[in-house]
Amino acid sequence: MSEFQNPEIFRTVLDSLQTGVNVVDRNGRIFFWNQGAERITGHMRHDVVGRPCRDNILVHCNDRGCVDCGASCPFRLTMLDGRPRESRIRLRHRDGHPVPVLMRIVAVRDAHGSIIGLAESFEEQRLASDGDRRQQSLAASGCMDEVTGVANHEFTQFRLGENLASLAQYHLPFGIIYIQVNRVEHFQATYGRQAVDAILRVVAQTVRDSLRPSDLVGRWTGDQFLAILTECDSAGVQRTAERVCKVVACAGLRWWGDELSVSTSVGWGSARAGDTSDTLLQRARCSLQQASRQPGAAAAAVTKKGPDSAKS
Repeated sequence: MSEFQNPEIFRTVLDSLQTGVNVVDRNGRIFFWNQGAERITGHMRHDVVGRPCRDNILVHCNDRGCVDCGASCPFRLTMLDGRPRESRIRLRHRDGHPVPVLMRIVAVRDAHGSIIGLAESFEEQRLASDGDRRQQSLAASGCMDEVTGVANHEFTQFRLGENLASLAQYHLPFGIIYIQVNRVEHFQATYGRQAVDAILRVVAQTVRDSLRPSDLVGRWTGDQFLAILTECDSAGVQRTAERVCKVVACAGLRWWGDELSVSTSVGWGSARAGDTSDTLLQRARCSLQQASRQPGAAAAAVTKKGPDSAKS
């Protein structure tokens, strides 16, 4: 068993785990980043090792928004009192979309028992295979929008009609969420079409990953998406719209050194007896317009400011 006395063996084992493992020192500087962390976040170790967490490399978000380094930050609290903690948060992937994870935080102590850093492990909390299978199915059937990877307009319109028919015949409730990506013209003029396409992909994947496998998100127009929530009553549609607002607020994109913000306006509508596609869509558009005029209200516009906001 002498080979196990070599500390490099344990480092190799930690490095090869599919679970993400991250170690930071007392100053929040990243000391260790394993293959699992690379797989889950898309950030390679050479991108993050040696950099302080305050650089917002990942950005941590929970259901109430982005976690800062204030008094309630779980990382700060564990550094102070040494107690292990668990937190369900979202880490920003290198591509910009949030990844929901279960984060476990423990204190690292020296031989004298003093806290010298934190060890964090994290695991994905979503079934990526469901989204992958749907994307493959849409692509094989010619129903996928090539830029964003979600359903195209025609298939989304078809599914909307299907749900309206199910409501009329079987009284199965459903609703829609109308998502407007803001400032597209600004990004087009400043960064070009490729940057706009990248932002649209981030929004599409973020919305898709925040919905149930039975729901559908599709590209409705150039800068708008439509999510169809099956077997969902009015209260459920509103709750989901509010959740989508918060999740998209955690998204972002680095583009040639600039941190591009993701800004969306979100409206929603619950289908009613006698609705047509036009009446339901009009109700969702009205909700979006009201939300845009009343920031902070239910399904309100969400804007996450970044360095590029100074260029507007």
